[in-house]
Amino acid sequence: MTHENMAGTAHTTVPVLPPDAALIATTLGLKPLPHEGGLYKESYKDAFSSAIYYMLVAPDFSALHKLDSVEVYHWYAGDPVQLFLLHADGTVEEPVLGPDVAAGQVPQFPVPGGVWQGSSSAGVWSFVGTTMSPGYTQEEFVLADRDEFVAAYPHAAERITALTRV
Repeated sequence: MTHENMAGTAHTTVPVLPPDAALIATTLGLKPLPHEGGLYKESYKDAFSSAIYYMLVAPDFSALHKLDSVEVYHWYAGDPVQLFLLHADGTVEEPVLGPDVAAGQVPQFPVPGGVWQGSSSAGVWSFVGTTMSPGYTQEEFVLADRDEFVAAYPHAAERITALTRV
């Protein structure tokens, strides 16, 4: 399969935010995340790691993509986040990031490097953070191609379609 590195729609639309989400986004200076979707701000970066704030506001989503490094998600506020992970062997994992551990949600979740991932808010808006080590580099970000992935993984076609722009 071929995948485009940072290709496709720039996706820089700012969603209409509910007041509590708007306060967080404005206070922290969140901006549209090109290509992937959502709003973000890098909060930390050194030679060994990086961290971002990340907000999803429905109906926007984090487009299906792959990174070389592990990315650890941390839930902060708003609604839970539905993660979608597609492993190299075709298995699908759909953990829910959120505060309700009694319902099976987790407040933190590591996505291994090389695993395809996408996500969406399970409600109106979700505010999370992610930490990577080694730190994020733009060269490692690869977006999934909808048609190629639906053909290769028909058992996950509905979620792949929902989490891709092209």
